[in-house]
Amino acid sequence: MIHVVDATNIHLYAAEMEQAYRLRHDIFVKDKGWSDLRRPDQREVDQFDDEHAVHLLAIQGDDLVGYSRLLPTTRPYLLSSVLPELCDGPAPSAPHIWEWGRICVSDRARISGRRLNPVALALTTGIVEWGLPRGVSRFISQNPTSWLLRLIQLHFRAFPLGLPRVIEGEEIIAVEAGFDERTLRQLWAVRGADRPVLAAA
Repeated sequence: MIHVVDATNIHLYAAEMEQAYRLRHDIFVKDKGWSDLRRPDQREVDQFDDEHAVHLLAIQGDDLVGYSRLLPTTRPYLLSSVLPELCDGPAPSAPHIWEWGRICVSDRARISGRRLNPVALALTTGIVEWGLPRGVSRFISQNPTSWLLRLIQLHFRAFPLGLPRVIEGEEIIAVEAGFDERTLRQLWAVRGADRPVLAAA
């Protein structure tokens, strides 16, 4: 299940958030080699991990197997503050647009081949389930260029915000992706299950 953690309940998820910060360090520093994020305590935490962030935790048993973070675009966020060169114009800003980032899946939950990872798919579904009842209908994300086609195949109305740039040896593109009930139906169809992925609040 995907657990939604924000400022109102983060005190209940102290152990899981600790796993999340360490997973982020493992993925982005050790695996991807993003040396600017390296920290001696092996925890990847940045200035956006504040009371405005919403964390999506994929939990199986007592273990965190996946993570991603949502940030409102109505205040400074990663694309607008750290990676503005990925946008041809001003970074989008509106209440119905949130930034989706720090997407990662633990080693033990990864699969080989071309099939979309089930944990990543559940995290993606979680965004739509979380967003639609709140009037959120778009997200911004910075990902490898191959993600653009995947998003379209999942029925997101995705388009690039600028040209790809090579960051830490990887070609990254900023994307804006719209979603609605049709997107949710497609995500459920691809998952092979029409029940929500979000854990009850």
